[in-house]
Amino acid sequence: MAVVAVLWRIWKSRNWVVFEGKQFGFPTLMRQFHQQCAEWERLPAERATPGRNPVLHSPGLPEVSSLVCMWDGATRAGSHSAGGMVLLGPHREILLAQGVQYRSMDDPRVVETLVLREALCWCVANGFQEVRFEGDAKVIIDKINQAETRDSRVGMILAEIRRCIDNHPGYSLRFVGRSNNRVAHAVARKALSL
Repeated sequence: MAVVAVLWRIWKSRNWVVFEGKQFGFPTLMRQFHQQCAEWERLPAERATPGRNPVLHSPGLPEVSSLVCMWDGATRAGSHSAGGMVLLGPHREILLAQGVQYRSMDDPRVVETLVLREALCWCVANGFQEVRFEGDAKVIIDKINQAETRDSRVGMILAEIRRCIDNHPGYSLRFVGRSNNRVAHAVARKALSL
């Protein structure tokens, strides 16, 4: 677990430095590592059961076998951007929602791609096995589904997303229109306004 926690913290720290411009030193990285290990040790044993989604350990949430993760990005010209990720249960009920902010970035295609990658990382980190990712960024979704990752601005991120989906057979990516992606859009807009 320690090796995975170190790699996970290095990866997350790299993303913070590259995409959000945050700077921090080794003591901060070590503190985050210890917090990550402590958090993972508190997870229930059901989370490690292969072949199914883990039990969401919040009171009142049902155990689920198939999830939908909706995602969307929002930008403010000349300022910053944000994304929203919403995890839906089998009856399309909202189980979890999370917003993420990006500073000094207002390219919608880059933001949408980063939010999708964050949603994938979020689901992988929580051990979810079967997830259908739904978003309204048709160009990005088509490129990923067709393994067309040559793009000057987001090509490496598209390739990373494609590899992640290939490595998780229960993951799929589907386009939905804006009207069907309202919840994730609302979370992204709220994160943008904070």
